Amino acid sequence: MTERPNIIVFFSDQQRWDTCGCYGQRLPISPNLDRVAGEGVRFESAFTCQPVCGPARACLQTGRYATELGCHTNNRALPLHEPTVARWLAEAGYETSYIGKWHLASDEQHNFREAPVPPERRGGYRDFWLAADVLEFTSHPFEGHVFDGAGRPVDFAGYRPDRLTDMTLDYLSGRDQTRPFFLFISHIEPHHQNDMKRFVGPEGSAERFADYDVPGDLVGTGGDWRENYPDYLGACWSLDHNFGRIERLLAEQGLLEHTLLIYTSDHGCHFCTRNNEYKRSCHDGCLRIPLVLRGPGFTGGQVRSELASLMDIPPTVLAAAGVPVPETMRGRPLQDAGAGRVGADVPDAPWRQEVFAQISESQVGRCIRTDRWKYSVVAPDKQGWRDPGSEVYVEEFLYDLSADPHEQHNLVADPAYADVRTELAERLKRRIVQAGESIPEIRAVSG
Repeated sequence: MTERPNIIVFFSDQQRWDTCGCYGQRLPISPNLDRVAGEGVRFESAFTCQPVCGPARACLQTGRYATELGCHTNNRALPLHEPTVARWLAEAGYETSYIGKWHLASDEQHNFREAPVPPERRGGYRDFWLAADVLEFTSHPFEGHVFDGAGRPVDFAGYRPDRLTDMTLDYLSGRDQTRPFFLFISHIEPHHQNDMKRFVGPEGSAERFADYDVPGDLVGTGGDWRENYPDYLGACWSLDHNFGRIERLLAEQGLLEHTLLIYTSDHGCHFCTRNNEYKRSCHDGCLRIPLVLRGPGFTGGQVRSELASLMDIPPTVLAAAGVPVPETMRGRPLQDAGAGRVGADVPDAPWRQEVFAQISESQVGRCIRTDRWKYSVVAPDKQGWRDPGSEVYVEEFLYDLSADPHEQHNLVADPAYADVRTELAERLKRRIVQAGESIPEIRAVSG
């Protein structure tokens, strides 16, 4: 058995952090993840770098910001020869495998939304492939298909997370164990089914999870969470159930202690309370995500308080595999967070004091989130579906999270916080430049 660990990324779609018991959820939604968190490392404050599906995935596969890749909105393909985590690990001798939703192959010239993704558009996953570019186009919650490595449809019937996990277990049971493997499992749940315009949990979810506590940011709001939240929780429960199935098989194979498990999501969900859909805003409801790791380098039941970003996953994976982290990656290995060093902008610097996110499609926006503050700006003359960035932004939101954790009171126009906004604007500008963009002008909101 090689000393290099196997690595599994278990990736959900549109999952709020507070759906999980280890983040305070009262209902028994995530017993398997809660146990794993108690044995591994849980990051209390973890955030996406881009609250929309395709751009977040582009960042996760490369370690670079979506604007650097030209993937700042959905329907933009990952550049064909872009260095990716899968390519680096393959060069290091890893078996690279992908199951589920890809969302990085199609663009205006090439449509693979309902067609098999050709090998050159799979981001370097070359040993095993069972996926669809836009899984919600090839399936519904209880039936559909993905495509195998040869481009042949593989039909399934039954609740989608269960069937994707069946495929995962078949792969893990039949693979050659002479090489370490890197497996990326990309679920679409609990994301709403687009053409049904609702969230769909396993049968019985609406009754089973009806007695839920309303998340603080949703209390007293409109949106559609009232009719959807029980099914949303049901979908999260199913993901956890299937996460446990994978863990049990690894234990049976004698691989569990030699496998790094990473559980996270692309973004959260605010249920149409911050804009007219589910994400694409600066608020914690869609920026904050679960992040739990267990395996070599991540043990002891630790709860880390450092601000973690989805951008940290790619260098974390490479570091776990013993692969040097390239300078092109914008995040830092999470292995170093526990050591209290490396994780800002240069090696041996203190861990970052803010996380940065780019926001597209709904707007051209940029924001930072510190332990205390949320500060967001918007480009009023730019189009979110077209423009990657702007030379000029206007302040949009300021929240004091210590006094207002649910972000109900926007302080951006309050003159009492002028100095705070000035400081945060400078910090945001530095993050924008570190993401490969030019330094912008940030204007105070008028009135």
